[in-house]
Amino acid sequence: MPFLAILAVAVVALAAGREENSLRVPVWAPAGVELTGEKLHVKVDGKKTKILGVRGPEAGLMLLVILDVAGDLSLVEPARQALTAGMDKAPENVYAGLLRAQDGLQVVLDPTAAREDFRAAVDAQAVGGRAGLLNTVDTVTRLADAIAGKADVRLAALYISDSNIHNYREDYTNPVVNSSDSRDLSRRFPEGLVKEKIARLLASVAARQTPLFIVHLDYRSDRLNEAYQTGLLELATATGGTAEFCRSVGEIPAAVSKTLEAILTHWSVEVELPEKAAKQATVAVEAQETSLRYRSRFLLQDK
Repeated sequence: MPFLAILAVAVVALAAGREENSLRVPVWAPAGVELTGEKLHVKVDGKKTKILGVRGPEAGLMLLVILDVAGDLSLVEPARQALTAGMDKAPENVYAGLLRAQDGLQVVLDPTAAREDFRAAVDAQAVGGRAGLLNTVDTVTRLADAIAGKADVRLAALYISDSNIHNYREDYTNPVVNSSDSRDLSRRFPEGLVKEKIARLLASVAARQTPLFIVHLDYRSDRLNEAYQTGLLELATATGGTAEFCRSVGEIPAAVSKTLEAILTHWSVEVELPEKAAKQATVAVEAQETSLRYRSRFLLQDK
């Protein structure tokens, strides 16, 4: 089904408030370890629950790649090369779609296993415009969840971004309200608007089941951008994903490769959700004598 058609289906599902009685938990196991239903034990809120399905690295994967690049081409080009090189090595059952976040979310390429088409689409994307990660991440994670409910594959979303908090259309500078009042909190907490925005997004993405990954190409050390970048890390980890921040051009290829490896090797363990689950579910995943990394908390208020 064409991706635009899938998005239409997803929007209908979201509008209808479709309810689910399961959770898809992203899990990472040591290399070579096979996670099967017999080996796995999952608890939700301390009670053992039924495992409905296990999709491992050999199963299909749909990866939504979102480019949010408005800054320096010298940083973007190494990321493009690492991204397309990594996808060239990905298994044939990995489908990658491309979206653009600057100045509004746009679908560039339907998910495809044709690596040459993906490479051409990535290379064709211009650098410029306004940062869009904060404005699109809720939509991306909502749509990815809806697609996962329609397709028997693993899902992941990956942002490649050089976003600067000062490059958003919104003003997050939290200007001083009363310059003559030394007690004005905006003096002491200029990052207040950034943190408020992140808090609102956390409340939504923490209810999504698609892991979110971010590779940020240009770490910045000013106070507002540090608050922003901390917020991006919180958004990614809340979904079970990761965020990498590059302090130099030389770090970019390794950050992209590391993130792609995490995406490609993750397991998706689907478990039954108790009928009377609390608004926040705590998940514990165990396997015989195996150390696992997994997402342990889900918000359920949208269910």
